[in-house]
Amino acid sequence: MHKPCLKGGVCVTETIRTRIEREEWERLSSYAAKSSAARRMREEEECPIRTKFQRDRDRILHSKPFRRLKHKTQVYIAPSGDHYRTRMTHSLEVSQISRTIGRGLSLNEDLIEAISLGHDVGHTPFGHVGEEAIAKLIGRFEHNEQSVRILTVLTGEGRGLNLTQEVLDAVLHHTGKGVPYTLEGQIVKTGDRIAYLCHDYDDALRAELIHQGELPGKVVSTLGDSPSRMITTMVVDMVESSQNQDSIRQSSQVAEAMQEFRVFMFERVYNSVILREERRKGEYVVQALFHYYMKNLQFLPQEYLVWAGGDAVKAVVDYISGLTDNYAIDLFQKFLVPRY
Repeated sequence: MHKPCLKGGVCVTETIRTRIEREEWERLSSYAAKSSAARRMREEEECPIRTKFQRDRDRILHSKPFRRLKHKTQVYIAPSGDHYRTRMTHSLEVSQISRTIGRGLSLNEDLIEAISLGHDVGHTPFGHVGEEAIAKLIGRFEHNEQSVRILTVLTGEGRGLNLTQEVLDAVLHHTGKGVPYTLEGQIVKTGDRIAYLCHDYDDALRAELIHQGELPGKVVSTLGDSPSRMITTMVVDMVESSQNQDSIRQSSQVAEAMQEFRVFMFERVYNSVILREERRKGEYVVQALFHYYMKNLQFLPQEYLVWAGGDAVKAVVDYISGLTDNYAIDLFQKFLVPRY
């Protein structure tokens, strides 16, 4: 990686962008990703005002896949209440939590924000229920891989958004065993988990799936008993544990409590018997739409077949996975419910 060309401490042809790039090298940690060193799949003319990571953030924020997240499930399928989280609010909360950690470690907040906003654009209607439904149909489907496909192919008329490799790598590895190669990506990987555990817990209290006082004792004693206190504890711990380190870390005590919190949430919320019937309905809608479009490709937007290189299965999966909850329900009613 190379610093911007300097002469007497100032870039020879300094614009707002090159000034920001210079300041990154001066202000940020030596472990931080620098926007001037970032690379895209296709070279393009630089913006005079924004760095590469800032442009990535803006491209994601203004994209249709990001806008659709406001109508995609976080936990509750097509919820009627106004205050339950959606994939969009979750992504914004991940961004806020992760940027706080990044600021504490003098890392690149613009990169963190771009990763956070883009990490879940590949989620299906009905959340993980839809993801599992598609996986059962085709053998493998992972929302993080679909996020990358959306960002590299299914936007921009089949050309994608031409994001930097730093963003795409972190989006791909924000879940699963892979580890992002930037510290900013590693922050989002853990920040995502902090956000969904604490905020899904908050929503579960609101929905009365669980009640105050039911958290395991170790979780309460280590993390706290409210979402805000839990977030603060885990954020502070990550900043303190990762200072002057070449990877993002947690203390063993907090990591163990967080894992126990996660087990509790899966047992009492994500796999709740109370939500089982709604999950079954969501799975049925996704699978029914898949079979319908496979038999009636003429009703599929034809650009999806082009973007899939003529692969019908991939085209149908691309289309269905991009649907919002309510639009999937509307299509199901339009094509598969008898009308009198």
